[in-house]
Amino acid sequence: QVQLVESGGGLVQPGGSLRLSCAASGRGIVFNVMGWYRQAPGKQRQLVAGITIGGNTNYAESVKGRFSISRDNAKSTVYLQMNSLKLEDTAVYYCNAKVYQLEYWGQGTQVTVSS
Repeated sequence: QVQLVESGGGLVQPGGSLRLSCAASGRGIVFNVMGWYRQAPGKQRQLVAGITIGGNTNYAESVKGRFSISRDNAKSTVYLQMNSLKLEDTAVYYCNAKVYQLEYWGQGTQVTVSS
């Protein structure tokens, strides 16, 4: 049974920073791809950033230059460093992990950017 547990969400002012973490439990599973998605009220869930086991990354255009994704394969953990946060970054952020045809989701963590 694989579980993804997110942490690090919260309330921050515009221009501030947050760091999200997602730790995967399981029997030494090494995920091909790990990433972060977000869903704002009334909108579809969208990819924020992804990282392969080899360290290749991709980002949504809206977060390039502000967000940075990284992973620790030994700990099966993925991180999302979010800087220069904007009001429009407010959403529930979900961790995602893929291995072969299997896909797993975390429960989500709320990020609210507000003055």
